[in-house]
Amino acid sequence: MNGKKIIELRGITKSFDGEMVLDNIDLDIYDNEFITLLGPSGCGKTTTLRIIAGFETPDAGDVFFDGKRINDVPPYKRHINTVFQKYALFPHLNVYENIAFGLRIAKVPEKEISARVKEMLALVNLRGFERRRVTTLSGGQQQRVAIARALINNPRVLLLDEPLGALDLKLRKDMQNELKNMQHKTGITFIYVTHDQEEALSMSDTVVVMNAGKIMQIGTPTDIYNEPVNAYVADFIGESNIIDGLMISDKCVAFAGHRFDCVDTGFAPNEPVDVVIRPEDVDVVPVERGMLTGRVTTVTFKGVHYEVIVDIAGFKWMIQTTDYVAPDAEIGIYIEPDAIHVMKKSEYSGMFGDYSSYSEELDLLSENIEEDEEVNDDEKSAEYEEEEL
Repeated sequence: MNGKKIIELRGITKSFDGEMVLDNIDLDIYDNEFITLLGPSGCGKTTTLRIIAGFETPDAGDVFFDGKRINDVPPYKRHINTVFQKYALFPHLNVYENIAFGLRIAKVPEKEISARVKEMLALVNLRGFERRRVTTLSGGQQQRVAIARALINNPRVLLLDEPLGALDLKLRKDMQNELKNMQHKTGITFIYVTHDQEEALSMSDTVVVMNAGKIMQIGTPTDIYNEPVNAYVADFIGESNIIDGLMISDKCVAFAGHRFDCVDTGFAPNEPVDVVIRPEDVDVVPVERGMLTGRVTTVTFKGVHYEVIVDIAGFKWMIQTTDYVAPDAEIGIYIEPDAIHVMKKSEYSGMFGDYSSYSEELDLLSENIEEDEEVNDDEKSAEYEEEEL
């Protein structure tokens, strides 16, 4: 990202109860950037946000704002506002007064308050809602009020901690577009936290993929999706077929018992590698035209496409195709050279990729884990709201 750095994190380390939550992370955030911290629950993304806001102090490392160290600057003195998942609106105040609250605290003249509240109402598409009680609003409308209240003080940076988490799918999609438009209109740096990969890819200028307190990769959504640096990123961002391979030479990789042309270079001859192939980049062809052949084990209709699992020499490939394929059919697959992405082996190699591990049991397990984490997140959100109030 070109432009002026507004926030710099250097060597940030943080532990809670002896457990490392952030492990020596460095991050540059630029003026007028929409940057998303993306990762599973417990990866350190919310702690990073709280350190930027001033709600947490790092055990080691420094936070710089416009080149000045702000580790010891309290939250209310930072040119940073936060929108929480729970919104933290004042139920006894109407929409107008909720939005105007920060300006009243700052003793801004009434005429200016009126003008700026009107400007914010227009920005968040709530014209005509001034006198409504916030308790009568929908979740999406309440969120717009929270965003307007955070933006009205003209912060340099807006922090958004999973703000769409409580909304239904259609409203989430609408608000994703609105948030991106607001960021463009205001020119304020947005730092957004989510575990939703699609949300991160659709909204952000820059995505920071995190895991276990470390930054895995920083890049544009296109870079993160098309050029993952390791098996963890490839698996976490979208669906992937991750296969053991051998880099025979530049632009030639072997996997699944065959050699394939690819576009990657810079590996040692015969270096073991991870090969990533996205499901949408695999073409289904007649057996006689297939580079590889296998038997279809399951077919699931996904609305726009079919998700097909194919057993090829014991490895379960996932393929996404708009053409119907029958279960138990023998099919061929064809892969273009630029659809084959070769990655260095890492500590995450071998953890992902074999879709024989793709099962309802794993889905149920992850749902139960997420429910437990949501309870913890609710407790944290209550703490945030108290601090903001």
